[in-house]
Amino acid sequence: MADARAAVDQVRLWYHTMELAPGVVTPGWFDLRPILDRLPWPDVEGKRCLDVGTYDGHLAFELERRGAAEVLALDISDHESWDWPIRIRRGGLDGLAEIAGEKGEGFRTASRVLGSEAQRVELNVYDLTRERVGAFDVVVCGTLLLHLRDPVRAIEAIGSVCTGHFLSAEEVLPRDLRGRGRPLAQLDGVSDLCQWWVPNRAGHHQLLRAGGFDIERAAAPYCVPFGPAHPRPPRSARRLLRRARVRAHTGGTGTPHSAVLARPGR
Repeated sequence: MADARAAVDQVRLWYHTMELAPGVVTPGWFDLRPILDRLPWPDVEGKRCLDVGTYDGHLAFELERRGAAEVLALDISDHESWDWPIRIRRGGLDGLAEIAGEKGEGFRTASRVLGSEAQRVELNVYDLTRERVGAFDVVVCGTLLLHLRDPVRAIEAIGSVCTGHFLSAEEVLPRDLRGRGRPLAQLDGVSDLCQWWVPNRAGHHQLLRAGGFDIERAAAPYCVPFGPAHPRPPRSARRLLRRARVRAHTGGTGTPHSAVLARPGR
């Protein structure tokens, strides 16, 4: 356990909050543990699976835990490869490694401590092809689309390697969490959050359809809780009202999410 704790402490920034050994938890920004069983998982037993945008690998390790025969964990090679907003890129990205550490450091550490056999592959989601990585029975992608300038292009690329199910879990706007309204998305593209399009729940569904998928089933909206490393947002009456509204629809606090299980369209 001491070795596991020392390994965790060596990583400069953790994105995922995961228990890697008894009592050894990574101090991540987001904690997926309370919501994993709320996702509309397909059967992954004995399947070849792909986790797109793996970061520290929590969903890749979950695929292994659920019995996947092979797991590839896709991520970009360095922080400069994000779809950074133009204004930020013009200002220079030299300090990213200082802030976030080496890309993939968390995944490699977690994989070593867990004894995982998931293979990390450095490739941009836009460049997914069967020639490069083969085909997959199951593809999962968690909270990535809002960071992409062209989410439909990314979904189309995912469809080119997906032969079975696609589990898409994405942050959504807190309004219309029931998904009964018009499909909409809010454009950012200028803030240092590196966010482009954040859809409402109906918009998330529409993005998948636009990218060539048919929706099989959807989970109820939920919140991904903040981990211990996430900066605490300032308190205000407006934020408290929003938090109460989100809790009423999701039963929790954090960032509201939508999760959908889909298949490539015919």
